[in-house]
Amino acid sequence: MVAIVAMVAMVAMVAMVADGMTVAEILAEHPDLETDDLTESLRYAAVAVQERELPLRQPA
Repeated sequence: MVAIVAMVAMVAMVAMVADGMTVAEILAEHPDLETDDLTESLRYAAVAVQERELPLRQPA
């Protein structure tokens, strides 16, 4: 169960960055997080997709 919660938190952090939030904004909104939490979440996401071929969106 802890792993699922950690995965959801990691996905949420990556989504916040993707939505344009700064590290300062994320930390202000979630004081239980530290900068290293965000860094590690992004690093994990990068490794997770590194070996996958992702389709790119075609311009409309």
